[in-house]
Amino acid sequence: MSLSRPILILLATLGSAALLGGAFAFEYVGGLAPCQLCIYQRWPHAAAIVIGLVALATGWRGLAWLGGLAALTTAGVGVFHVGVEQAWWEGLATCTAGSIEGISTADLLDPSKDVAAVVRCDEIAWSLLGVSMAGWNAILSLALAGLWLKAARTL
Repeated sequence: MSLSRPILILLATLGSAALLGGAFAFEYVGGLAPCQLCIYQRWPHAAAIVIGLVALATGWRGLAWLGGLAALTTAGVGVFHVGVEQAWWEGLATCTAGSIEGISTADLLDPSKDVAAVVRCDEIAWSLLGVSMAGWNAILSLALAGLWLKAARTL
């Protein structure tokens, strides 16, 4: 059974919406604050959702290539994040070294100020079946990229 381009685009768009919605649910319902790399993984999903909506509204096939690029981008950041979590390579200095960059000395010394701790990118906060959230994002985003690329090649 072959799916039409609009159906493939709709599935890919809904997939990004589900992954982005899941990330927000973990943050706002589950209380799991995102690290900097987690936030970087969210932006391409937001872009893919916008691309998908525009592609569905206009029918322009070229947007499917752009949606695929967005999905591959978030998958790439996810793979990088997994590598940081597994200590395969160094992560960003802003989220693995306990940076307090951007916080004034006065705020740090004022006990009435609520200065949140830096969420570290090199610590796995949640996993399922031994795969971290970043790993699941990479796996599922690669599947979404496949849908986008199939849509781009479908007549």
